[in-house]
Amino acid sequence: MEDVFQRLLVDIGHDDMGFSCVRSRSKRGSSGPAFEVKQGSVSVPVYRTTGSGRERFFVTFYRDGRRVRRSFVDAEAAKAEAKLMARKIMAGQSQSTDLSSPEREAYLTAKKLLESFNCPLVAAVEEYAQCKKLLAGRSLVAAVHEHMQRMKGVQSEISVPDASVEFLAAKKQDGASERYLYQLRSDINRFKERFPGPILQIKSHEIDEWLRKLGGAPRTRNSSLTSIRTFFSWAKSRCYLPKNEETAAEGVPKVRVGDTETGIFTPEQMSKILEAATSEIVPFIVLGAFAGLRAAEITRIEWSAIDLERRFITIRAGQAKTASRRIVPISDNLRQWLLPHVGKGLVVPSAETYRKVTNLSRRLGIEWPHNVLRHSFISYRIAKIKNANEVALEAGNSPDIIFRHYRELATEEQADAWFAIVPPAES
Repeated sequence: MEDVFQRLLVDIGHDDMGFSCVRSRSKRGSSGPAFEVKQGSVSVPVYRTTGSGRERFFVTFYRDGRRVRRSFVDAEAAKAEAKLMARKIMAGQSQSTDLSSPEREAYLTAKKLLESFNCPLVAAVEEYAQCKKLLAGRSLVAAVHEHMQRMKGVQSEISVPDASVEFLAAKKQDGASERYLYQLRSDINRFKERFPGPILQIKSHEIDEWLRKLGGAPRTRNSSLTSIRTFFSWAKSRCYLPKNEETAAEGVPKVRVGDTETGIFTPEQMSKILEAATSEIVPFIVLGAFAGLRAAEITRIEWSAIDLERRFITIRAGQAKTASRRIVPISDNLRQWLLPHVGKGLVVPSAETYRKVTNLSRRLGIEWPHNVLRHSFISYRIAKIKNANEVALEAGNSPDIIFRHYRELATEEQADAWFAIVPPAES
C-alpha cells in the first residue's frame, strides 16, 4: 500500500517539502516508463521515447513552481539524474532552495543552534547583519563584551517614577530645605510624567526637547535642568546608570542667559513693604535687603549664626550656594530690625514665608523682580563703600559680577536712605 501511495505521490508531482518529480505523459512511440529509480520508499520513473530513428530518455520535475523536463541521450545519464531527484525527495529538501550538501548541513546546524532561543534563522541573520553594519567592521563579540563590562552592576530596569520616589526621600533625609525640596518635587514630577520608562533609556536630545517644550525664561529652564542633573547624578550613585559615563542630563547644555537689567527696590518701596509686613516675615525681608543673603540661605540659617553683639552673620559652607564659608556684616538698621525677633532654631521656620512675602508685595502694587532683595543690597552697598572686592566677599560673588551687574545702579544718597530704613519708634 505504501508503495502505491509513493507512486501516486511521484505521479502527481508533490513531496512533503514542495519538491516535485512527475511522470511524463507518453508520447507517440513511448511505451511508459523504461525503468524506475528507487530511494527508500521513493520511486522516480525514467521515460524512453523514439523518434526519427533516435532514442531519448526523459526525467520531468518541478522547480520554483515551473515544470522542468530534462532530456538525455543515454539511459545511464537519465538514471543518475533520477537518482539525484529521489535522494532530494528522501532528504525532504525543497527544489526551490537547491542547496548543496555542505550548504544544507550548515543550514541544519544553524537551525539547531537557534532552537533553544526560539529564534527563526532569518531573524537571527537579519539582526546579525544590522549589528555588523552598525559596528562598522568591529567584532560583534567584542562589542557585546564591552557592553557587559559597561553595564556590570547596573540595575537597568529601574523606572523614573520609582527612582524619583527614592531620590526625593533621600534628599529629605539628607536635610534639604523645604523650599529646595519643593523645587525638586515640581521639576521631577513633571519629568517623570514625560518619561515613565527606565531611566537608563533616556537620551540627551529627549531631555533637551522636553525642556524646550516647557517654555519659560532661560533662567527657569536652566533651573529645571539643574534639578534633572541632580537626579541623574544621584541615580548614577545608586547604580541605576553606568558609573563611568556622562549622564544624559549632563549632556544637555544650559541656555545662555544674556545680560539683563537688574531689578532693585527704591528706599520708598522697601519702607512701604516693611510697614505692611507681619512679624513672621520681617526677618526674611531684612536679611535679604540689608545683608544680601540668598533666599535659600535665609531658609537654612539659624539664630545661632547671627551675632548681634559682634555684628556679623556666619554663612557656613553647607548653607551657601558657592559651598564656601563667608562672613556678612550686620548694619545698624539690620540689627534694629532683628532684635525684636531673636529666638532659637531656624530664623525662618516656615517654607511658605517666601510666598507670603511676594504676595504682600503684589498686594501693595509693587513688582517683585527676580532676587530683588539681594540685588538691592548689593547695589546700595557698592554705592556706599565703592569697593567691589569687599562687596563680593560679603555677598559671595566674584568682583567681576559685582562690577558688571551692580555698579552705578544706585547713588550714594540713595544708599544712605536705604540703610537708614529702621523700625518705627515705639510710642
